[in-house]
Amino acid sequence: MKAYVFPGQGAQFIGMGKDLYDSSESAKELFEKANEILGFRITDIMFNGTDEELKQTKVTQPAIFLHSTVLAHELGDSFKPGMVAGHSLGEFSALVANKTLTFEDGLRLVAKRAMAMQKACEKTPSTMAAILGLDDETVEKVCAEIDGIVVPANYNCPGQLVISGEIEAVNKACEKLKEAGAKRALILQVGGAFHSPLMEPAREELEEAINATTFSKPICPVYQNVTASAVSDPEEIKKNLIAQLTAPVRWTQTMKQMIADGATEVIEVGPGKVLQGLFKKVDRSIPTQSASI
Repeated sequence: MKAYVFPGQGAQFIGMGKDLYDSSESAKELFEKANEILGFRITDIMFNGTDEELKQTKVTQPAIFLHSTVLAHELGDSFKPGMVAGHSLGEFSALVANKTLTFEDGLRLVAKRAMAMQKACEKTPSTMAAILGLDDETVEKVCAEIDGIVVPANYNCPGQLVISGEIEAVNKACEKLKEAGAKRALILQVGGAFHSPLMEPAREELEEAINATTFSKPICPVYQNVTASAVSDPEEIKKNLIAQLTAPVRWTQTMKQMIADGATEVIEVGPGKVLQGLFKKVDRSIPTQSASI
């Protein structure tokens, strides 16, 4: 069974999507529609901007979503997913690909999410750190013992967990985790503490927008970040999508569950190859590739 997966923030690069824009009239239409909806020419930044411009959360998130959803659209009849999943922001791309959301509604929600997250980041000085070479249980235990807000945020693959929270608490946790045997505890260059309780203001803002949006019955299940299990009920998808902002991304568990449920091939739709690399850390026997038209 084909599993299609969609990347999240961090996969962006200058020039992303330009080949699609130049080679396909239908892709060009979608990109131009996005410029209209967003109220600025995001394609100019994607194709010819600077890394600094592209790195802003309010640009990065719609840009990755756009690249992924336009590419999925351009796959046409060859796009036959048995299951889909997306890493954090990528979950929105997955929900457009499996027809839960329209392209337009998905883009509006992503733009809203990006702005709300940026605002939440500005409210409290916060950060994230990648912890390498420790088991999940040890990371969870150390985070629970630290004063202040610091929580596991991204379970990326075995031995790679990202923590998120207040700057001081994250720094303290990094020290303790190194003492506990972590190979590395690396502060990430991010705008703030994604997938932590500090995103609560953004969650409230997004909840309103999600509840006001139509979610349709999908053509195949989505494996959601919050539950790491297959979901097909539109109301349940909504609930999990709202919870996603303050809850951890259970990507390790998602990959294992997709494989257990019969994924025989993994196709990454969007910029980069990060998710293919993570799948290889879980099961090298599953063939992975990037989607191409």
